[in-house]
Amino acid sequence: MNIIWLGHGSFRVETEGQVLLIDPWLTGNPSLSETQHDEAVEGATHILLTHAHFDHVVDVLPLAKHLGIPVVGQYDLMGYWAEAEGIETVGFNKGGTVNLNGVKVSMVPASHSSTFSTPDGVRTGGTEVGFMIKAEGRVLYISGDTDIMADMEWMGDYYKPDIGILSAGGHFTMDMKGAAYAAKRYFDFKTVIPCHYKTFPILEQSAQDLVDGLPGVDVIEPEVMKAITL
Repeated sequence: MNIIWLGHGSFRVETEGQVLLIDPWLTGNPSLSETQHDEAVEGATHILLTHAHFDHVVDVLPLAKHLGIPVVGQYDLMGYWAEAEGIETVGFNKGGTVNLNGVKVSMVPASHSSTFSTPDGVRTGGTEVGFMIKAEGRVLYISGDTDIMADMEWMGDYYKPDIGILSAGGHFTMDMKGAAYAAKRYFDFKTVIPCHYKTFPILEQSAQDLVDGLPGVDVIEPEVMKAITL
C-alpha cells in the first residue's frame, strides 16, 4: 500500500491495483505545484469525497469528467451529481460498505459540516463523513475533517484500523494534541499520518505534539508527493 500526500487533506492511495484519490484538491492548493497535478492523478480509478467544502471538492467534478472515473461518497450528494452533472457515482451512507474492485470502503461518521457556496447562497452538500478502507490485510482510517467524537470508540473497536490519517491542523478540525488524545483513547494504530495542517498560517505548522502524545506509535509526517509504503 502506497499512501501519497497531495498536501492539505488530499491523498492518493495505491492498493490492490486501484488508485484512490481522497478529497483531491489541486486548483489553488499552495502545497502542490501545478507541475505535479498530472502525476498526482495519473491512473486514478476512483475519487473518494468526505465532504463538500471547497478545499476538498473544488476539483472533484472536473477530475471525474476528465478522467472518466466514479466519485464515491455520501448518497445524497452523489445522487444529485449523477443526475445534474452526468458523472458516474457510487453513493452510500454511514454504516454502508462498498467494494471497489477488491478494496472495501466503509463510511463512518465525522463531526464537522458540509456546505458549499452558490450564486443563491450557501447550500448543504450531504453530510460530513470518514472512511475505513480495507485492503491488503490492513485497515486504513481516513478521518476526514472532524473533531474528537464519542463515535470513535465503537469505530476503533469494530473496524480495528491499524493506520490512521487524521486531520489535525486545529481551527477547523482536531489539533495535534486532540488527534493524539483521540488516537490514544479510541484506537490502536500502528501508524498515524497527520494532515490538514501547514497549508495556511491559521493551521498548526508542526506535528510534534502528535508525536509526543503517541509514544510507541509510528507517527509519519508526510511529504508532498513522497510515497509512504506500508
